[in-house]
Amino acid sequence: MNLNNLTPALGSVKTRKRIGRGQGSGLGGTSTRGHKGAKSRSGYSKKIGFEGGQMPIQRRLPKFGFKNINRIEYKAINLETIDALAIAHKLTKVGPEELREAGFLSKNALVKILGKGNLTSKLEVVANAFSKSAEEAIVAAGGTAVKL
Repeated sequence: MNLNNLTPALGSVKTRKRIGRGQGSGLGGTSTRGHKGAKSRSGYSKKIGFEGGQMPIQRRLPKFGFKNINRIEYKAINLETIDALAIAHKLTKVGPEELREAGFLSKNALVKILGKGNLTSKLEVVANAFSKSAEEAIVAAGGTAVKL
């Protein structure tokens, strides 16, 4: 075996279709595009959402709902998560910075503390918002709930 007699495995290499190279090739004439119509012409591009003249789905379905431009979206964090974080890292203060470092928050997310679970240690919890039950649980554990 030499470099000059190496060949690819049988059937592994296909020859490409040479379209529009005369009638003798079998792919001349209409060049596999069929007869007439927009799709046979150069420069054809279908509009987004076009369904062949059928009423498109975005026009068949009714409009509904609205987006409240004043909505403030919070990332919800439960007390059990905060307690586990405080125990694991031996923290006395848990705020957005600590939650970001632990991977619970993205860069500009606002935090709301919810009351699922319970606190076992006295903590200072800093957040943008608290549920009533969470605030009560933090105070009951001897800690403080600080709103940003």
